[in-house]
Amino acid sequence: MAVYGMGEGDDLMGVAEQLREQTQQVVEATASSLVRIGRHGGRGAGFVVDTGVVVTNAHNLRDRTTEVTFGDGRAVQGRALGVDIDGDLAVLEVDTGEAQPVAWAESLPALGEPVFAPVRVTDGTIRVTVGTVSGVGRAFRGPRGRRIADGIEHTAPLARGSSGSPVVDEQGGLVGISTLRLGDGFTIALPAGPELRARIDELRAGQAPQRVRLGVGLAPAHVSRRLRRAVGLPDRDGVLVRMVEADSPAARAGLQRGDLITAVGGVDVASPDDVAAALDQTSPEGSVAVHVVRGSDELDISVPLGDGETGTTDHGEA
Repeated sequence: MAVYGMGEGDDLMGVAEQLREQTQQVVEATASSLVRIGRHGGRGAGFVVDTGVVVTNAHNLRDRTTEVTFGDGRAVQGRALGVDIDGDLAVLEVDTGEAQPVAWAESLPALGEPVFAPVRVTDGTIRVTVGTVSGVGRAFRGPRGRRIADGIEHTAPLARGSSGSPVVDEQGGLVGISTLRLGDGFTIALPAGPELRARIDELRAGQAPQRVRLGVGLAPAHVSRRLRRAVGLPDRDGVLVRMVEADSPAARAGLQRGDLITAVGGVDVASPDDVAAALDQTSPEGSVAVHVVRGSDELDISVPLGDGETGTTDHGEA
């Protein structure tokens, strides 16, 4: 057991008192805004971002419930104004009553800076944990496998059902939205910078992002190589089509299970993320050129888009 001198003990007491004061400040700044999302205590969390508007993660709506429960126990049915599944963000219209919106921080935290994670838990009380920013610019997967860049990794412990809750600085200013628990005490948050503000405004106006999709399941490059070797075909960079959705753009264009996609829109691809990135540069209207290797044949297939079906559907799919 460590023995501290008077000066060291005083310093520790000072740090503890400062942490207590900061935690209380965070509670005072955010408590009114914290909500639960979903029936019977909710599957996730959220917060009031403006009068009549609540923000949460899109994956919290996967049972199609938009019930919002406030700190006073009031449960109100909300309406989804806009949902970005691949970006894991949802904006709900709901009667927020007297609840006060969370304030936005003036800047995002840097590596090593302290952050607080207030969340309203299922019994209606508030839990606040503290941690530090352990990583910035972290990439992670959305609910349907789409890559999300620039996440903030933090170490404030969060229990199951806390996704969609705010991450704040010591003044209670919003710096992120906790979205994915990584295990081992780490959580990834969507950064609350200008881009998030713009996305919330767009979703609030009913403008969901239009992301092009082919409607195929894709195997990673190493799986593609192994399967081609197994049937005596030479190695080739690309991604193997392991599934084609019925009535998808890919199905209508004639893509088949077993096709090796080597280029999309004139851009060489070697991973499912490459395919998604190439599709992101393609207009949802018109068509996209997909180069495939089918057995020993090289084919250029024009895939017609513009069917209103956008986004990815699962990890390794496009």
